[in-house]
Amino acid sequence: MLGILFGPFLISVVISVFLTKSLISFFERNEIIALDLHKKRKPRVANSGGIPVSISLLIGLMFFVAVQTFLFKVTNQTVYLFASVLTILLITIVGFFDDLNKADVVVGKTKIRKGLKQWQKPLFTLPAAIPLMVVNAGETTMSIPLIGPVNFGIIYPLILIPLGVMGATNAINLLGGFNGSEAGMGIVYCLFLGIYAFLNNELVSAAIFFSTVGALVGFLRYNWFPARILPGDSLTYCLGAVVASGVIVGNMERTGTIAMTPFIIEFLLKLRSRFKASCLGRLRNDGKLDSPYGRKIYSWTHIIMNLKKLTEKEVTIILILIQLIFSLLPFIRL
Repeated sequence: MLGILFGPFLISVVISVFLTKSLISFFERNEIIALDLHKKRKPRVANSGGIPVSISLLIGLMFFVAVQTFLFKVTNQTVYLFASVLTILLITIVGFFDDLNKADVVVGKTKIRKGLKQWQKPLFTLPAAIPLMVVNAGETTMSIPLIGPVNFGIIYPLILIPLGVMGATNAINLLGGFNGSEAGMGIVYCLFLGIYAFLNNELVSAAIFFSTVGALVGFLRYNWFPARILPGDSLTYCLGAVVASGVIVGNMERTGTIAMTPFIIEFLLKLRSRFKASCLGRLRNDGKLDSPYGRKIYSWTHIIMNLKKLTEKEVTIILILIQLIFSLLPFIRL
């Protein structure tokens, strides 16, 4: 059974490596770029890594569908997978629109981009939940802590699904900005969510997560320090859609919530600044980073940078380790 998931993973890796490499030069020629602010000269780097990642994971998923259909004659779950694919594509497109802000970058302004307005981001991601809503993906009964199982009925597809899609997409978009951080954290939580789905016989959900892991592994080759391509909002939005789709289809809302706890905490920290604070650091002459807000904490990265003076790569590694801890929690039986 596990071999069925290895194929989509491997195909996603291979496609992602070649596609990302090709799109780097394409994005540079067409000035789809952003400033890499944690470098001394703030180089202009290709942006919108969500495009090669989303295409690669979708090709991996199409391979999974083909194997299930032609070899095993299994088609009863296909509608949920295609609904997930459509949700992922729609949200990635919204993120790509947010990446198309090359004017400020080209003239050398220090701000990365203006992009979509804060109120537009959640609003534009809501329609992407429609594919999952219309196929009535997931189970309407959820286990609520201290309460027990609750059947939400029609409230689940009409309200909870769009809220879940919007929440996951915008939460993941809050934490990043360091070479390899978005992709590295994404590999961790998608890998463990995929393992959890597989162990609970949720094969479609597992395929979504493992294909994403493969696409991120290929992308990380060019996104690790020093990055040749940045993720952009297209990747963080894409990953939010992956998490929401995989969790809903796999009926694993509790597990997904636990794995996403770092981003929930990030949301609460950013809320203290009314979402005006950045998680980026201030580059010192020795290449290490200071928190731009002193001892004030508005992000995980501020906590990390205040504990010790670290380089960009070290901050990324600590973020990945934090994500690893929370991703392991669902497997711990107390």
